[in-house]
Amino acid sequence: MAANRVIVYGGKGALGSKCVQHFKSKEWWVASIDLATNEEANENVIVKLSESFTEQAGQVTADVAQLLGEQKVDAILCVAGGWAGGSCSSKDLYKNADLMWKQSVWTSTISSHLASLHLKPGGLLTLAGAKAALSGTGGMVGYGMAKAAVHQLCQSLAGKNSGMPAGATAVAILPVTLDTPMNRKFMPDADFSSWTPLEYIAEMFFGWATGVDRPASGSLMKLLTSGGQTQAVAML
Repeated sequence: MAANRVIVYGGKGALGSKCVQHFKSKEWWVASIDLATNEEANENVIVKLSESFTEQAGQVTADVAQLLGEQKVDAILCVAGGWAGGSCSSKDLYKNADLMWKQSVWTSTISSHLASLHLKPGGLLTLAGAKAALSGTGGMVGYGMAKAAVHQLCQSLAGKNSGMPAGATAVAILPVTLDTPMNRKFMPDADFSSWTPLEYIAEMFFGWATGVDRPASGSLMKLLTSGGQTQAVAML
């Protein structure tokens, strides 16, 4: 039985799969939460599609409780998310904004509640924000609002009476562009040396989960990549 345990919410996506691989390579027990199974994970919780937040949240919460029982986890990594554009005049505004709530706000909110129930004291919760959402995002209003909400949640979780376990840390990462196969497909002429490698984030998460260079709770960590080199810089 592995001594350390982690939940990866969005464990079948590009970043989530890399996190599952990395923590498994360190002999951690890994559970993936996603719409599809990640075969590399020890266990999977399959999210059922729903138009109701309370319904989906209740299903995931119940399934995780059944999976874990009394066991606690060392870390919960919420790396679910996605991107959709659209200004306030876009015909796809409502559809894309709805998708952004579901992919970012729903998953982050559920992850925060799972942390309150199943994270060890002193454990780690990571959330997925975005550097773009630190200011206006006129051409992608739904995305900007959803990611800004994630930033606010992260800061709230660091406050008094947040419901987080004693000594637990909530940190949000704020990348610009992640180096994923999908991004390379849709932006083939971009400067890939300015994109953040998934391996960097997985290794950073593992360090934080084991207490190495872990930021203060509530930190919004910008991921700045240039010339193939990445730095994680806390927002002041």
